[in-house]
Amino acid sequence: MTTVTFIGAGSVVFTRQLVADLLGFAELRDISIVLHDVDATRLTVAEGTARQVNERLGASAMITSTLDRRAALEGADFVINTIQVGGIAATRKDLEIPARYGLNQTIGDTTGVGGVFRALRTFPVLSDLTADIRRYCPDAWLLNYTNPMAMNIWWASVVAPEIKAVGLCHSVYWTVHDLGELIGVPIEETHYRAAGVNHQAWLLEWTRDGEDLYPLLRAKILGDGGLSRRVRVEIFRRLGFYPTETSEHSSEYLPWFLRSPQQIERYRLQPLEYIGISEENVAEFEQAQRSLAAGTPLVLEQNAAEYAPQVIHSMVTGTQRMIHANVVNAGLIDNLPQGSVVEVPATVDASGLTPHAVGALPVQCAALNRPYLSVAELTIEAARTGNPMLIRQAVLMDPNANSTLTPEQIWELCNELVTAHGDLLPAPLRELIPADVL
Repeated sequence: MTTVTFIGAGSVVFTRQLVADLLGFAELRDISIVLHDVDATRLTVAEGTARQVNERLGASAMITSTLDRRAALEGADFVINTIQVGGIAATRKDLEIPARYGLNQTIGDTTGVGGVFRALRTFPVLSDLTADIRRYCPDAWLLNYTNPMAMNIWWASVVAPEIKAVGLCHSVYWTVHDLGELIGVPIEETHYRAAGVNHQAWLLEWTRDGEDLYPLLRAKILGDGGLSRRVRVEIFRRLGFYPTETSEHSSEYLPWFLRSPQQIERYRLQPLEYIGISEENVAEFEQAQRSLAAGTPLVLEQNAAEYAPQVIHSMVTGTQRMIHANVVNAGLIDNLPQGSVVEVPATVDASGLTPHAVGALPVQCAALNRPYLSVAELTIEAARTGNPMLIRQAVLMDPNANSTLTPEQIWELCNELVTAHGDLLPAPLRELIPADVL
């Protein structure tokens, strides 16, 4: 029997979507699903949710839950990681404290100051998780959804290079899906390939019956003035390739959009947006909790296009699929650092996951990706060596931060964030460093 373990199953809405898509495959209807979370209340709701989905779909999955991570991992074939260390309270700190310094972020979960501190409090848990995978299910695939995606997969490659880990994100799929809707071409009729880094990959090929679809997109943009006020359209205009993450995400990876009230208004951005999204997620959890207590049906969304159910189905049944995956750059993209984590097309089948080498990115696209990877590399080194100076240097390399704050302000901001996150960070990284240090 195939066993799928959810780590961080208390992300109830996401867990519900993944379970529904898993059990939607006839070949996976009798799998074993093991749910784990550190929060007993959330775990109870997750288990109730999974059981209701199982019943409503007429599946026969064996569903169990446990607060013991090691028990959850015993014998697992697939480990889906959706943890969020520190929860909404830590997210507020990542966004609100920099905002007081004048540094705007929209989401704060991928790179920049928010991504750096989210990574640093996730790495210790990820180290423990990968150590347990080595011991209790060494042949399992770790399917990571937790952000910052690139930094987490990179960290896993440092602390547990022997495990099979891949980062899964739906941003490429939904970018192509939504662009297809915009120009009136269903995604099923298209061929597409993207490559770059997670949340900042590039749509390199996009065709229908061999015809390039970019001219249709350009014509649509020229005919709709409102589209020119979107971040991704501006990036496309300047670089010639469309980026594969939302305008809200994309705005905070660059120095062009959040540095002034005028730019924020022009591109219709909402700083600190992720706080509202997080609050909505809490409200959805509470609604699920009430629905289960009342015995009323949950809202059931199937076919959410998430990759994990597709990956599991392909590996179990041998059905070949092409997805986009986040993996270590071992000769996959020539002009991005080897050993970093990149997002590339990959084939999935019974033999596992095989990433495709794409050669060199367009030089302008690679140039834009490199600061992102520099921030990630310095964050990895900070955690690996315990050197707190590298945290400040990571934030200093972020284009959004260094276009808004002085180096002295970045040091002061990092000191405040280190103090705010406290015990969630490894002890050596909690050291405060004066802004005038030599």
